[in-house]
Amino acid sequence: MIYETKQLSPKTWPDFERLFASGTGWAFCACMLYQRGCHLEKSKFPTREAARIQNHAEKRALVDAGRAHGILVYIEGQPIGWCQYGPAEELPLSGGSRRDRRVPPVGAGVRWRITCFVTAVRQRRRGVAGAALRAALDAIGEQGGGLVEAYPTVTPHDVNWAHAGTISLFERAGFTIVSRPNAPYVVMQRAV
Repeated sequence: MIYETKQLSPKTWPDFERLFASGTGWAFCACMLYQRGCHLEKSKFPTREAARIQNHAEKRALVDAGRAHGILVYIEGQPIGWCQYGPAEELPLSGGSRRDRRVPPVGAGVRWRITCFVTAVRQRRRGVAGAALRAALDAIGEQGGGLVEAYPTVTPHDVNWAHAGTISLFERAGFTIVSRPNAPYVVMQRAV
């Protein structure tokens, strides 16, 4: 398959909204957990729909301010995939749960992080994540490059970590494992 990729921007925001639409299973997050650095307060946002509305509003404000980065993947004009990347300071990562606190602080010299992937269910296992990752690395290079860090899962069937990508996905893109914390992920790096 040959996929088209575009960077997240105010112009591509409607495509992001389509990919993160209600009913997809990932709509509620809008890739805000690692960008915000904590979960929304359940007392203020008790349902996934309330969280979806808040997360989409926060993400839209960040996109408009140029402080949210990502790659959208398309087939025949339809958004089918996503990869979130950004400067390390833009993605503090800690999700506020005991599991997420095990994410290590950013490694020495790391300028960029890659945190999340989404692929439409009917498009999985067709290279969508690989296309998104390659486009993210190209975009990082265009923005000055540097050391990139990612946290792929060692438990790809765990729904809580499946969004992080797999070790083999990152190995194919030239990443190497630099740390194996006692957690459901490894730390991988690559210079761009």
